[in-house]
Amino acid sequence: MGSGSIDPDGWDLSGRFDFHGHVIRYGIIGQGKPLVLLHGTPFSSLVWRRIAPWLARYRQVHYFDLLGYGRSAKPDGDVSLGIQNGLFAALLDHWQVERPDVVAHDFGGATALRAHLLDRRDYRSLTLIDPVAIGPSGSALVQSARDHEAVFAALPAYIHEAILRAYLGGAVFHQLRDGEMQLYLDPWLGEVGQKAFYRQIAQMSDRYTDEIEQRLGEVRCPTSILWGEEDTWIPLERGRELARRIPGATFTPVAQARHLVQEDAPEAVVATVLDLLARCDATQ
Repeated sequence: MGSGSIDPDGWDLSGRFDFHGHVIRYGIIGQGKPLVLLHGTPFSSLVWRRIAPWLARYRQVHYFDLLGYGRSAKPDGDVSLGIQNGLFAALLDHWQVERPDVVAHDFGGATALRAHLLDRRDYRSLTLIDPVAIGPSGSALVQSARDHEAVFAALPAYIHEAILRAYLGGAVFHQLRDGEMQLYLDPWLGEVGQKAFYRQIAQMSDRYTDEIEQRLGEVRCPTSILWGEEDTWIPLERGRELARRIPGATFTPVAQARHLVQEDAPEAVVATVLDLLARCDATQ
């Protein structure tokens, strides 16, 4: 694995899983106890490309693209948080995985929490990175596009790409290089991608976090919360409040990082996860 990174062209998503008639793409690397990585919006499993190889030295790492994201199917239907926890639970069954270590970012954090609290899926540990967990949520772009999906979906392609570039650029403290930006742009370009981008925004709703917000005290596994100090999408104080609500949770702010900590400080993600794994190994 050398530097601990994967050439994006070699990012293995060869696994295929049928979920309600839609193809979900996934990959598995490494050996050992299972660990699952969940990405958020508007990203894909490629956010883990610098992180998964290092964790795979200690765990069998599972990752996938959520329904409507990345290389998974982008149906003209429900791709909301209300369905993603069902997908996650179905994938755990497909992989025959019980009590995995879970690392989840943004919407992936909400998905992991919903599967834990609503679907009664048990985790050995849970690392949350700038998760969507406490409402209200939604940037200015999200609020505008949510109310005018058809208008945004019909924008000329060059304007849509310009919006995407500005939006994604706001997720990082350190500017993305051209190739890195392209990784995140590609799934949302073209007619199918553009419609899919605004579809998932239109389906964002605080009701999916409202369903679990009052149950955060029921989280029943060791939990670490990592948060970019400069996150302009979800304020740092929201992370501190989340840590107060989850029993025994640790909270670590990351300097010079915004919402996409995996790009700004991948070493902080690896260190936090390995520390939590080591603590669990010592007590379980």
